[in-house]
Amino acid sequence: MKGVLISCLVFLGFCFNAFAQEDVFIRVNQLGYLPDDHKTGLVFSKKPFRERIELLEVSSGKSVKTLKPLKRDTQTWGVFDYYYELDFTDIGSEGTYKLVAKKSGLQSTEFKIGSEVFGNHQETLLEFMRQQRCGYNPTLDLVCHAKDGRNHYGPVPDSTYFDLSGGWHDAGDQLQYLITTSYATAHMLLAYELYPDRFDDKVNALGQTGPNGIPDILDEAKWGLDWIHKMHPREDILFHQIADDRDHKGFKELDNDPSDYGWGPDSYRAAYISTGEPQGLGKYKSEATGVSNLAGRSAAAMAIAARIWEEHLQDPGYAHQCKEAAISLYALGREKEGFQQGNSFGAPYRYNEETYADDMEWGAAELYKLTGEEKYLEQAKAYAALSSNDDSWMVRDSAAHYQLYPFINIGHFALHQVADEDFKKKLENYYLEGIEYTLNRAKSNPFHIGIPFIWCSNNLLTSLIAQIILYEKMTGDMQFQPYLAAQRDWLFGRNPWGTSMFTGIPDGGEYPVEVHTSVFVVYGLKVPGGLVDGPIYRTIHDNLLGLTLHQEDKFAQVQNHHVAYHDDVGDYSTNEPTMDGTAGAILMMAHFGFPIK
Repeated sequence: MKGVLISCLVFLGFCFNAFAQEDVFIRVNQLGYLPDDHKTGLVFSKKPFRERIELLEVSSGKSVKTLKPLKRDTQTWGVFDYYYELDFTDIGSEGTYKLVAKKSGLQSTEFKIGSEVFGNHQETLLEFMRQQRCGYNPTLDLVCHAKDGRNHYGPVPDSTYFDLSGGWHDAGDQLQYLITTSYATAHMLLAYELYPDRFDDKVNALGQTGPNGIPDILDEAKWGLDWIHKMHPREDILFHQIADDRDHKGFKELDNDPSDYGWGPDSYRAAYISTGEPQGLGKYKSEATGVSNLAGRSAAAMAIAARIWEEHLQDPGYAHQCKEAAISLYALGREKEGFQQGNSFGAPYRYNEETYADDMEWGAAELYKLTGEEKYLEQAKAYAALSSNDDSWMVRDSAAHYQLYPFINIGHFALHQVADEDFKKKLENYYLEGIEYTLNRAKSNPFHIGIPFIWCSNNLLTSLIAQIILYEKMTGDMQFQPYLAAQRDWLFGRNPWGTSMFTGIPDGGEYPVEVHTSVFVVYGLKVPGGLVDGPIYRTIHDNLLGLTLHQEDKFAQVQNHHVAYHDDVGDYSTNEPTMDGTAGAILMMAHFGFPIK
């Protein structure tokens, strides 16, 4: 009888532990932590959690630190009422670790501490960028949309043909926007200028295997530059978009596009010229007022490229072409001040950008660095004063889709490099104000995340990370290091779902698989390096049109009432990787990565 009683007690203990583990979760950065990082994990549960946690070194099985979970008194997001931080910042020895609860045996995923834990994943992100290429696509070894495109609007007859092939597909669909391409191109060039030793040469200009003597990030940036050149074929013409929501015919082969823009399926696509006025061929019209947003940041990309191709690649011919384009684009932005938005045809969704001073500041600052002409410096300072933080989501609690784009004002950083000391202080304060506002927001939630969860929240997060990094470079002020680490770690698993937000990263970890792209659905390819849109407020998610999950939610146990995320093809709002989001994360990856050996 005694043996039976003991067996029952053991069984009940097992059941209690199993039940407890179903309601308790440990989250860490799956990729790992640098030796000098601020290192924290997070425990969340439905009931008070009173266990000690051991930090175990996996190879030896030895405990290197016993952690007492520190309760976080913040809003709870519903479902889980208790959140505890685990701080092991003082552990810097390289190795593989895991967190284990002493009584229940609850474990985190394994993670590393070491100087190379972030590897060279900036190269992984470039692999995804190559998958997004339009024209010749090296991932699929095919040519698509070779007939782009025939114009609408502008100073030439409607349906005039222009060679606009190239560029990148914007996201899981096959639209193309100068709105996002201009930023992605300029961001990659900036990342190279800041971290030139952290990019490899493994592919040629077409993205095919084999080095060509040029860092792959510059090959990828040039793919964008060449398309921007095409989009600006003469001084008075700047195309801003190819195709529209007539593209949305379901998942499809890239080189067999059933979308019809008036010239038959898989044929010419509509190409929209920026006019600075509202556009739209169907029910919905944009609210465009000018072209300066596109012209300004395209000019910035061209000016940076002119320096790189002259100084680093010794290609004066291409450098001159980029310089002339930068001057022409910026002049067009001055002539037609205002913002160009995306166009829709039959759906209410579009890129709603409503700012431009930040882009013109960036273009003017880069042109001053390129030419030394004082007018550009003075104009950059004037645009900086206009943009301040009025153009930033960072000091707001909500915004429309891409309303305040790009999600970081890189013009402030570019101007800081050439401004006088007094003006440098103004620029530093602009960045500081945005960081501090988001920090105050972060203090209200258990994961210490500083962004509003509007559509493409991961883009906001990588932009906030970039702003902190650039602020540190501008000032030497490192006070936000713990905050920076928390934002970064969210992207690699220190979040409610315990998932990375990048496809294929880390190898063997939890990351997006069922992504909303034709390359995955039609071709079955799992291309690593794509940053998905990320979680959004429930209030937005649950009211989106056409959003239907295709399978049982594997994260159902940890979903909450505040924000939603699904690894599901049907959730285009949270699980669609984007070209500009991925490009916008390259600076972050290069910063935490290590030099190419």
